Amino acid sequence: MMFVSTFQLRIFPDSVILPAGLRRSPLHGENQSPEPSSVAGPGGRLGGAVGSGRAGGPGAGREPPEPPRAAPPRGRAEGGRAGAAAGQAAAMLLRLAPEFELRRDVVPWLVERGCAAALDTSENSSAPYVVNIERNGKIIYTWKHLYMFEKNLHIISCSINNERTLLAVSFCQYTEEERASQLLQSVSKYLTLLIEIHPINNVRVLKAVDSCVRVQFLYPVEGRSASRESRLLLVSEDKYIEQFDIHVVAEEENTVVIQKSGQLPRAKVVDDLVWAQWDMMEQRLFYIVPKESKSTLRCVQFYPEESFNSILESHLDIAVNDTQLKLVNFGYDYCQDQGVASKSLNLQVFTSKAGGLCVCCSLVSDIPHEIIYSIYFLHKGYNKTFTVSLERTESHQLKEVAFMNLGYYVAAYLPGQFLHLLNIQHPDMLCYSLFLTGEDARIGTLQNCSIQSPWVSTVLDCNAGSLYNVSISDSALLQFLQKSKLDCERLAALHCALLYFQHTEVLERQIIQWISENLSTCHSFDPIQEFIIASLYCRMCPETQNLDKLLPYTSLHDWIGVVPGVICATDIISLPVLEFQNSKGFWEKLNANLESVKYAEPHLHYHSNVLRREWRSLSEESEERRTSAYLRNIFENAKKVLSHLDTWDSETRLVPLFEEEDYQQQLLMGLMVAQLKDHLMRHLQYVGKKKIDQIVLDYVANLLNLVHRIMKEVWRRYQLHSCIFCFDERGSAGEFAVFHIMSRILEAANGMCMPLPPGFHTLHLGLGVRCLPLHTLLHYIDNGILQLTETCVRKLLKDLDDTEQNEKLKFSILMRLPEALGQKVRQYWNHPINANLIARKYVKLLLEKLGNRQCSRPIPERLSIPVEFLPLNYLTNMLAEIENQGVHPYEKQDHVNARFVEETALKHTMTLLGLKYS
Repeated sequence: MMFVSTFQLRIFPDSVILPAGLRRSPLHGENQSPEPSSVAGPGGRLGGAVGSGRAGGPGAGREPPEPPRAAPPRGRAEGGRAGAAAGQAAAMLLRLAPEFELRRDVVPWLVERGCAAALDTSENSSAPYVVNIERNGKIIYTWKHLYMFEKNLHIISCSINNERTLLAVSFCQYTEEERASQLLQSVSKYLTLLIEIHPINNVRVLKAVDSCVRVQFLYPVEGRSASRESRLLLVSEDKYIEQFDIHVVAEEENTVVIQKSGQLPRAKVVDDLVWAQWDMMEQRLFYIVPKESKSTLRCVQFYPEESFNSILESHLDIAVNDTQLKLVNFGYDYCQDQGVASKSLNLQVFTSKAGGLCVCCSLVSDIPHEIIYSIYFLHKGYNKTFTVSLERTESHQLKEVAFMNLGYYVAAYLPGQFLHLLNIQHPDMLCYSLFLTGEDARIGTLQNCSIQSPWVSTVLDCNAGSLYNVSISDSALLQFLQKSKLDCERLAALHCALLYFQHTEVLERQIIQWISENLSTCHSFDPIQEFIIASLYCRMCPETQNLDKLLPYTSLHDWIGVVPGVICATDIISLPVLEFQNSKGFWEKLNANLESVKYAEPHLHYHSNVLRREWRSLSEESEERRTSAYLRNIFENAKKVLSHLDTWDSETRLVPLFEEEDYQQQLLMGLMVAQLKDHLMRHLQYVGKKKIDQIVLDYVANLLNLVHRIMKEVWRRYQLHSCIFCFDERGSAGEFAVFHIMSRILEAANGMCMPLPPGFHTLHLGLGVRCLPLHTLLHYIDNGILQLTETCVRKLLKDLDDTEQNEKLKFSILMRLPEALGQKVRQYWNHPINANLIARKYVKLLLEKLGNRQCSRPIPERLSIPVEFLPLNYLTNMLAEIENQGVHPYEKQDHVNARFVEETALKHTMTLLGLKYS
């Protein structure tokens, strides 16, 4: 669909000022782009032109993890751009995808029409440049200055309303030199016009002053029907902003004209400001007014119902030059902005959809080759000031730090020196921000002196007239992670990979592979813990508002390391004051963040300390107390988790997990469910119990699934079979590697007190038996690295033959079994050593039951042929008496009794004497 409108404007009878066209780049599969139209001015000269090109719209530049896709450029295949982007991603962490380029989208069209000036890349009056970007994505550009009476006029600001019926334009009528030479003191230097697009030539003069004026139409919410009223902001160099209300009426032949012939209604929005920034997507005006020795940041929110109000106030310890007004995102007059930028503070405000509010500013340093910049994390109540010492460089190469909003990160960029990606959501620890230098810090050919960040994940190079979608390249990030040598770099890259990007199977597999290869190289953090905790945080937090404040996002409690090349100082600042009622979206989330800072407990995130104490206490409970109602409820929770997990993965599992019951792990699962539920119920009282139950089950089930995911990828990598419990062979190198990784998983789980999938300890022990020598195996068992399970011990006793080495192994393991487990599995080894062991345990238990009591009556002989061995006779008589009193420790093993003890003792004695027992 194509929309092209041409019009001429006449102020004086014989002067054509502005022929213009509207063009829109292809969207949603359109194959052709409408071309801007042109109308020749007097004398055959091409008049100044203003065009409009689409740049993605409100959906463009949304927050991570998926950047918006750029519309395919004319004359290029979509695959060509993708290939270029892929090549770029391999070299640079930040990936640029062109959304609009003057030289690509406009200049070729001009060349076709004989506009040789379009080829001129120098900064002259004929070079095309971007004037403004509107909320709906229309880009307003000009390729020739406006002229009047054969004089070139430079456009300062331009804006078109949402219905494309009105155009506001501000321009300079002459230079200071022309004013002095031609005695034009009585003529205003700057003229601001309001132009009706249909019909042609209806013009309103809004301002005729000697101070520069910027114009910006307000835009309604997406999907709202066309309005008969438009609102226009005028921003004056004299440090005030006012709003014009413009009512239009429709006439015949689709013409739209301004309704009132007199003065347009206007309202003062703000005055005495020294800095202002326009947020086009959310229709917000941030501005700063000087107040004593500090500056006050305020925000005005404009609403669709034609109202506005001041909604935020925050005091900043920033010295702002109050001699000249600095404007951000109020159009892009590159030449004039350069002059203002050199005299004013480089400051920008960035927001995130999670309720983050940051003020970024670069500061002046007295030390050569030193860069200082501050980030005020207003939603957290502190600011961080960073000092970077640059490598030797020529002074003319030093440029100002440019700031970009990437949604989850704020980027501070100094070309040729560094790129600092500062985490907005979790700025407390410096190790979660990426600091890059050298080739890693390069971002295409961007020159920071002309960079603007009009909305999230979007960068405009004002000088080149190019709009880019900017995002973090996952492939470049993984390359950086793999080559990093410092823990701070690894942790920042790992955190970015897990929380910035959506979880995909390919990315997850690559991260797991990196973890398995670098378990021993990370010294200040555990990569397995970080992977599990961060992955859980990423998967669970989108489910419910404020859940991100209650679940842990990292395994670290603090971080005392340093980032080479950066000095960071943190200062507490006063929290912003919000004034709003029933506001949704960003303001609601920002308010929730501020409330959590003001009133939350010191450690609001869920922690496992209480869980660890409770688990240890219940693990030591006696068999009788394990049937209590409390424990029944705990194990019921564990059953729900496992059944919930079964619904996710009905396929045959590659790794032999979840195939047995594990009392300890099920106990820990159930306890985690109970305690996490209590934690969430305490802080999410507005969320129903049913919803919280589902969140908790999902959390614990996802935890187990992540461990299984690690095991599955490791299993595939080393090509292990699903059944490896064959103890008559030694383990392979692959099995040993998997055993080592499982040991690190166990260490990570113990550190966080998190449950492991049932069967994990059995699999771990089986690999240990196959891979480790006996003394190392027993050392691992004694130190708790390997835990003896009934499944593995039973199979070991049954499958291994009784060679001398195997007897030693079996006996050593049996001696280390807990009593309850030992009673269950000893019966599977029919061997004199095992019989001796059982007899000893039995005698010990019976004698403990006897205590100080004495035998009171004779006991009949236990054997058919009396044995003349008085000590043994006395012992067996005493044991029989205790049995007759109803004491039987081995109730499930009827063959273990006094006679069994007597026979075992005789067999053992005969063996020691070298005699044959019959």
